[in-house]
Order: sequence, then C-alpha cells, then structure tokens
Amino acid sequence: MIIGAHVMVQSTNDEADKVFFRDVLGMPNVDAGGGFMLFGVPPTEIAVHQGEGGAHELFLMCDDVDEFIADMRRRDIYCSLAQNRGWGIITHVTLPSGGRLSVYQPLHERPQMPSAGRSGKRRKAKAKAHKSAARKSPTRSGKRTAKRAATPRRGRSRKTR
Repeated sequence: MIIGAHVMVQSTNDEADKVFFRDVLGMPNVDAGGGFMLFGVPPTEIAVHQGEGGAHELFLMCDDVDEFIADMRRRDIYCSLAQNRGWGIITHVTLPSGGRLSVYQPLHERPQMPSAGRSGKRRKAKAKAHKSAARKSPTRSGKRTAKRAATPRRGRSRKTR
C-alpha cells in the first residue's frame, strides 16, 4: 500500500536550494545522512494530465497566493505576478539555483486526504484490538508475562471448587 510520495527537485546549487526550503519555506526536515536533506510536506495530491514526453512537475499549494508573494518579496525573492488559471491562482518562485518552483492557491475541489500508513479499516481494527488487550492486561505493553499469566489478577479469585 502507498504510504506517501518522494519528490526529487533537481538543482544546480542544491545547498542554496536546501536552505531555501528549510529557512524560507520553513519545511520540517531531517538529515538522512551525509547532508542528504529530506523535507516534510503537507498533504499532497496527484493530477494526471495528457502530455508529451512523460515530464513531471512539482507545484506547492498555499492558502493565499497574494500573501505568499508578499512574503517572498519581503525576503527579496522573485515571484512572478499571480495568474488565475481557473483551477488555481499561480505564481512562480525563482530558487537560489535559478530553478523555478510553481506555487498556487487551489480553486478546485480537493480530495479528502488519506492518513499515512494503514488504511482506516486496518487502523480502527488495530486500535480496537489494542484497547481490548489493554483492558485485559495490567502491564503497559498490553502483554502479560508468563509468570503473571499463571497468577490471578488482584481483585479476582480463582474458584477452586
């Protein structure tokens, strides 16, 4: 089952662009080793369009494109003028490397976002099983040790008749 997406941004100056994603856009991040930075992104959606050559594009979404453009300009970062395309209001940001990043305010309906990891049914079943085990067991992990399983729980006595 799909648990997420990994997007790769090709850059001629990856160090400067990493700083941009970390410090300017404020994306949470982790060093996966050797300076290879991974940035967390909010819920994502995929659109499939007819096209030539199989090229893929990255668009970041924001809730107010005018506010986003004003913030970038305060930071002296170039953004194109906002354009309403019907499906969204779009701008393009120039990265420190000179690359272009598209950012838009969606005007289209958005899909309900699945949670990462397990499907809802599996997650609910696991939570129910965990809750049931926790009620039966006095230990934090929900598992009784062999010794404790052989002895009665407090407040309960074994009938010996």
